[in-house]
Amino acid sequence: MKDQLMDKIMEEVMKKMEGSNEEVAENVGAAFENPGMTEFVGTAMGNTIGLVIANVDHNLHEAMKIDKKYRSIGIFGGRTGAGPQIMAADEAVKATNTEIISIELPRDTEGGAGHGSLIIFGAEDVSDARRAVEVALKELERTFGDVYGNEAGHLEFQYTARASYACEKAFGAPLGKAFGLTVAAPATIGVVLADTAVKAANVDILAYSSPGNGGTSFSNEVILAFSGDSGAVRQAIIAAREVGIKLLGTLGAKPESATTPYI
Repeated sequence: MKDQLMDKIMEEVMKKMEGSNEEVAENVGAAFENPGMTEFVGTAMGNTIGLVIANVDHNLHEAMKIDKKYRSIGIFGGRTGAGPQIMAADEAVKATNTEIISIELPRDTEGGAGHGSLIIFGAEDVSDARRAVEVALKELERTFGDVYGNEAGHLEFQYTARASYACEKAFGAPLGKAFGLTVAAPATIGVVLADTAVKAANVDILAYSSPGNGGTSFSNEVILAFSGDSGAVRQAIIAAREVGIKLLGTLGAKPESATTPYI
């Protein structure tokens, strides 16, 4: 029964990832097939790939509007998921001598209701860029923990006690403060989750994104980003998660996580 349920979940959340939960965990942060290229760092769940460029061509450097001090860049992103990659990148910049140059959320999710992601790290030394990508790839198993899905849609909840530059770049999160994120597709459920979160605890809304008001690439999602005291942010997320799982479950199988919930 569990295998059948996971098959349904993977159709929406990670269509091209096959196998049991154990097999998914084994593949996190490791290449399925290493091409033997110096630019290649690794792969992880969500069809995520991490790459580096040691010396960016000066013409591309200018076209990408990258500060000249960043000779090297780390490139990190996937087809399924945006929040997990952003939160993983947030941990990476805390642990390395890098900065976030840009975060983009393309309409993707391999045909599903949400986003893919493209995140660029800037570094003066390629070893720093590579290390940032390595840390981010490793973090994905954790940050995918509170992503739930079934055949009808997905839910996503993220939390950090201390927001860093990725959360600031993507959502305007105050540096050093607790930060939370609720996401739901279809968007109808996301509206209820946003209301549930702000009623459950005293948090400050940073951004509300819906299909037509910007921030979602017209995807069928509603995203709420908020900040506040650590306990309040966690309380808001937990309340929204409980409601979201029940609501999405009315459209299909009970939503499940592909890894281990962390909030």
